[in-house]
Amino acid sequence: MRIDVLTLFPEVFAPFLSTSIVGRAVERGLVCIRCVNFRDFAHDAHRSVDDKPYGGGPGMVLMCPPIVEALESLDADGGEGSLRILLTPQGERLSQAMVGEFAKLARIVLICGHYEGFDERIRTVTGAREVSIGDYVLSGGEPAAMVLIDAVVRLVPGVLGDQQSVVEESFAAGTLEYPQYTRPREFRGLQVPDVLLSGDHGRIAAWRREQSVDRTRRRRPDLLGEA
Repeated sequence: MRIDVLTLFPEVFAPFLSTSIVGRAVERGLVCIRCVNFRDFAHDAHRSVDDKPYGGGPGMVLMCPPIVEALESLDADGGEGSLRILLTPQGERLSQAMVGEFAKLARIVLICGHYEGFDERIRTVTGAREVSIGDYVLSGGEPAAMVLIDAVVRLVPGVLGDQQSVVEESFAAGTLEYPQYTRPREFRGLQVPDVLLSGDHGRIAAWRREQSVDRTRRRRPDLLGEA
């Protein structure tokens, strides 16, 4: 899988892309992630990518030419037909189902905004799918891009050693994950549930499902209808 990231700050991705699961996936060649600075596609001596909004108002707005031309350069590099994703608080909220959909694609392009947002024509010209990681505003799209990359990469076949762990995680089945325990068996008066020590896989599976549903009912009842 290949992921291209259009950003004004490619340097912030370096430690993220070389660490933990994402770093190992890149090292093993299971995923290729490249950052493109769309300031390189600016046309003036100052390498401007933003300007004052027409009609007045605070802040600066990202201009069309640098972003659109950066995307066109990726198309010329074999990226034509890739899914383009615009990271914006105005987009549809990222979900595990959406992440699974993205993980099946051969190539995606993430577009990180900054300043006061995008010139509206960027949305029109690029035809990008707009995605939000939550109902709050960030200074730029880079943290959101990292969230999406991490969520997607771990679903790419071969990245995780045990694919069953993906199946049993929160949201994978539409519910939150059941409680987990490890050694020691007792900690400050708190015991591991006896059922987990029974060796009865049927009882354990039933207990985990029951706990998963109960935890979802208490913490995220909105998920139960979908589950």
